[in-house]
Amino acid sequence: MQNQIKIILSDMSDYLNIAQMKLLQESLVKRLEYEINNDKIVENNKYLTMYLSAKQVEGCSVRTLSYYQSTVEKMLSMIEAPIRKITTEIIRDYLKRYQLINNCSRTTVDNIRRNLSSFFSWLEEENHILKNPVRRIKKIKVKTTIKEIISDEQIEVMRDACTNKRDLAIVEMLYSTGIRVGELAKLDIKDINFSERECIVYGKGDKERKVYFDAKTKLHLKQYLDERKDGSQALFVTLNKPFERIQISGIEIRIRNLGRSLGYTNIHPHKFRRTMATRAIDKGMPIEQVQQLLGHQQIDTTMKYAMVNQSNVKNSHKKFIG
Repeated sequence: MQNQIKIILSDMSDYLNIAQMKLLQESLVKRLEYEINNDKIVENNKYLTMYLSAKQVEGCSVRTLSYYQSTVEKMLSMIEAPIRKITTEIIRDYLKRYQLINNCSRTTVDNIRRNLSSFFSWLEEENHILKNPVRRIKKIKVKTTIKEIISDEQIEVMRDACTNKRDLAIVEMLYSTGIRVGELAKLDIKDINFSERECIVYGKGDKERKVYFDAKTKLHLKQYLDERKDGSQALFVTLNKPFERIQISGIEIRIRNLGRSLGYTNIHPHKFRRTMATRAIDKGMPIEQVQQLLGHQQIDTTMKYAMVNQSNVKNSHKKFIG
C-alpha cells in the first residue's frame, strides 16, 4: 500500500502544491486502508462461513457450531492480519493476550487453541492456506484435579427434597444413565422401553445409542407419566401450561437450585454423568463399556470423567502389596 501511495504522489507532484499533496496523501491512506480492511473482513467471513457449513455437514450440534464460531470471531477481531497471513507467532501472541485480558484458566486457553487448530486444519485440508499455524503450538499443560462426585448420601437427600414427580424422575434418569443434559431434554416418551429398562438417545452429531436405567428410575418415570394430563410427546415437560418440552437451561436451573437449597455446592447435571462413570468403573465395569454408555468417541475422554476412588486404591494396596 505504501509503495502505491508513493507512486501516486510522485505522479501528482508536478500538478499539486505541498498543502494539496498532503491532503491527497491523507485521503489515499484513509481510503486504501478502508478498502484493505473491508476486503480482509469479507475474506475472513467467507472462510468462517465455509468452515461452519462443513462442520454442520459433519454432524456438529448447534451448540458446538456456536462455540466454534464465537472462538474464531473473537480471534479475528483481535488480529489485524488476514487469515492467509496468520502465523504461529501471531496465534501464540493472541493466546497470551487472551489469557491476560480475560484472566482465564489454562484449560480455557487450551480449549481455544484446540478450536482454532480445527479451523486452520480445515483451511489447510481445503487448500485455502499452506499450513496450519496452530500445529506447532503444543497442548497447554493444565493441573490435573480430582473432581468431586455426588455421594450416596447426597443423592438420597436430593431424592427426598424433590417436590414433584417430574424433578424426581429427572434426578433418577441423570443418576442412573449418565446421559448428557441435552440428550435428556431431547428424549421423547416413545424412546423409552420400560420392559427392557432402556432408552434411545441421540448424542453429539445425532449419533444414536442405547442407555439403561435401573428399577427405581423405571418406577419414578412411570409415576410421573401417569400423572401427566398433556398430549406432548416429550418425556419431560414444563410444570405449567402449555406444558412444553423442558429446555436444557430449565433442567440446569432446577438441578442447581435443588443443590443450593440443600447447601450442596456445584451440583449440576454434568456431575451426575461423572458420578455414573466413576461408580461403574469402581464396581468393575470395563472402561470400553463405560465409553459406550457415555457415547465417547475417544476412550481418553472417558478416563477424564472417571475419578478413581481412593478408598478402593487403598484396599487394593493392602490386598496385593501390604
